[in-house]
Amino acid sequence: MLRNAASFIREASGGLLQESKHIIRNAVAKVRKAATVSHPLNAEAARRAISLGDSTGLATVGIHLNVVAPGGMTTVLHSHEFVDEFIYILSGAATVFLNEEEFSVAAGDFIGLPARGPSHSMRNTGTADLVYLVGGNRPVFDVCNYPKQGKRLYIYDSANGRARDLVELGEIKAPG
Repeated sequence: MLRNAASFIREASGGLLQESKHIIRNAVAKVRKAATVSHPLNAEAARRAISLGDSTGLATVGIHLNVVAPGGMTTVLHSHEFVDEFIYILSGAATVFLNEEEFSVAAGDFIGLPARGPSHSMRNTGTADLVYLVGGNRPVFDVCNYPKQGKRLYIYDSANGRARDLVELGEIKAPG
């Protein structure tokens, strides 16, 4: 249906669409051409992604369009201390892992992940690519926990942009 609406708009405007830095056209086609990137903690968690938020100048909201091949993981099971995150499935089917529970999700399903909420990850269980939006607020500081790896990632703004420090949970000492 969206494809037909876009065709109608192009035809009605004589085939000319105005361009803007705030509009990304054919985003799904662009993400399908993006390089596949693996998660640093799990090579099986590989996806193609484009940052829609960064590309359109959003500073306090992150939103990414992702594609994961059949059988692939989206990321490593993790949770955020300060980021509210969401996932919206555009096409495909997956199992979403929320802490120790598993749920089937498919196109049209929305997953809300509040800060300090459940650890989460997904596996593409379909026969086609899993295409989804993931986004959330982008605080100046966040803590990302990886419970199965026993690691914690500190993400913060620095003079050189976004910085990341990954530590072993066993290395964290209380002050004093």
